[in-house]
Amino acid sequence: MRYPLCDKYTLTKQNKENRYMKSNYKAELVGVFGHPVAENPTVVMQEAAFQHMGLNWRYLTIEVYPEDLENAMKGLRAMNMRGINLTIPHKVDVLKYLDRISPDAALIGAVNTVRSEGNLLIGENTDGKGFLRSLKEDAQIDPAGKKAVILGAGGAARAISVELAIAGAKEITIVNRTAARGTELADLINSKTEATAAFTEWNSRYAVSADTDIVVNATSIGLFPDIDSKPDIDNQSLTREMTVCDVIPNPPHTGFLREAELRGAKTLDGLGMLVYQGAIGFKMWTGMEPPVDVMRRALEAVFL
Repeated sequence: MRYPLCDKYTLTKQNKENRYMKSNYKAELVGVFGHPVAENPTVVMQEAAFQHMGLNWRYLTIEVYPEDLENAMKGLRAMNMRGINLTIPHKVDVLKYLDRISPDAALIGAVNTVRSEGNLLIGENTDGKGFLRSLKEDAQIDPAGKKAVILGAGGAARAISVELAIAGAKEITIVNRTAARGTELADLINSKTEATAAFTEWNSRYAVSADTDIVVNATSIGLFPDIDSKPDIDNQSLTREMTVCDVIPNPPHTGFLREAELRGAKTLDGLGMLVYQGAIGFKMWTGMEPPVDVMRRALEAVFL
């Protein structure tokens, strides 16, 4: 004799067991280490990309003080995280905790993205690549044969300068307040790439040479909350023949770019660089093609 209630109970129990066997509650973890880091917007675009692709991944924004970086990298290994971004002040110090560094990151001397490959942690630098893609795709500018002025000599400036040189830029002028840092970057470009580089000390208002093709503010001047600050340059020296770029994504339409627009220059904000470097990181971590449009819209919803 059949007992429908028992059959129904048995069937329901089997369905539940099958469902539990197929479930995977483990999220794959990536994120960013920095200090300060609360205003870093990378989580916005990466989480949007994960959701769009149906991935059970999480992007964690983690405050890591300089003295705790070694322990944080050990934690990255211990928790089997798939990778991490590095922001200020960790892009150089992290090198000593990695198993391998990509050739371009080694040339730049800084890492902003770490990916896990088996038991290895591999350092990459996507900052310059993100800028270069934005320059080519968003501004429609090929740097080959061009003359560039880079304001600053920090991590972003190093990555952008090296990538411009690799892409065929003819001349690169490094404008920086600290002579040692600026000279070291110019020497690096001269010795390791085909480009010609020179250093100019930034001890007064800087006038951009009229034959310059690309001007890049690679400093943090104008970053939120100090949004009214602008690089100390002679704005009259900016012309309509130049492409003027800013690496700052927050806010993307900086005072520096507004000054350039008043003089007819083509401008490129830092939002594209942020999106593209994030897209490169997404592919490094997941192995999947990134939904770039989704990532850009997510950031635009925050900043524009």
